[in-house]
Amino acid sequence: MRSVRKALRDGELFKDTYERLTCAECEQTLKSRNDPAEVWTVRECPDCGSEWKEI
Repeated sequence: MRSVRKALRDGELFKDTYERLTCAECEQTLKSRNDPAEVWTVRECPDCGSEWKEI
């Protein structure tokens, strides 16, 4: 699983006009999943299922 920052640099993700993270492939806003046992939040695309971690 890659980080959100690397995905933004590589063009896999972009931010829309309201600064929401959006998948470049599907153009869908990412959903977040937060596990209390982990330090990071998992951001996932609802359409393609790709996941990125955000610290």
